[in-house]
Amino acid sequence: MAGRGTGPDFVEALARGLDVLACFDAGRPAMTLSEVAAAAGLARPTARRLLLTLEELGFVRSSGGAFQLTPKVLTLGMAYVGALGLWDIARPHLEALVARTGESSSMAQLDGSDIVYVARVAVPKLITLRVEVGTRFPAVQTSQGKVLLAALSPAELADTLAQPSRAGLPTYIGRTAEQLAAELTEVRARGWALADEELAPGVRSVAVPVRDAEGRVRAAMNVTVHAAETSTERLLGEHLPQLLRTAGDVSAEWALWQSRPHVEVPRKADAGTASA
Repeated sequence: MAGRGTGPDFVEALARGLDVLACFDAGRPAMTLSEVAAAAGLARPTARRLLLTLEELGFVRSSGGAFQLTPKVLTLGMAYVGALGLWDIARPHLEALVARTGESSSMAQLDGSDIVYVARVAVPKLITLRVEVGTRFPAVQTSQGKVLLAALSPAELADTLAQPSRAGLPTYIGRTAEQLAAELTEVRARGWALADEELAPGVRSVAVPVRDAEGRVRAAMNVTVHAAETSTERLLGEHLPQLLRTAGDVSAEWALWQSRPHVEVPRKADAGTASA
């Protein structure tokens, strides 16, 4: 993974440390030193130094000869979400949507050819996949992913789909490139996407875009149901209109938040501190 920097200021050691963090996923939650070295493409001594550094910083823990991530890693992603202001705005809307539909709702953003969940309000359901903040899935197999892919230009779409998934799941497109392009064109035109048991048996969802102040699609919001309990007709006829209104409200409030006057005021010097 490392060794791909080209700029004069590229820090290879930092890149390798991030490679170590990125090699853990749902399929490999705990790995030995040798496994981490192989997954990150590093020499064993290098991987050891990086793991011990990350352990000292609190991002990794070791037990029984295996390493795994700690919850502190979430602070890296949540800092990004918090900086956007999106979660604070979306949370009450997601909670209200879930209360009205009785179904789980999530928000995700695109990361390479995967989606990554950045917010979720769930209800207990017999869904075969566990989803939480930070979970990633291949974008082409999800309703949220289709919404996000549909917002890309043809060149951006090609570059995105060329990237290998890091979700730890087999990517199954089930359609030709031409069929996928046609589906994404339809998603872009109608403003929503459906994924009907494409990610896993029993998982059916519909998603819509969430836009920023400039009208760009920056996230997707969905409603997920169990296929045995909720038909496609009910999902689209009852839940989709509520989802569209909710995403519209979130987009509008986010646009206002982004356009707010914002000035950072330096904190006054502590009492008793001499000033120059």
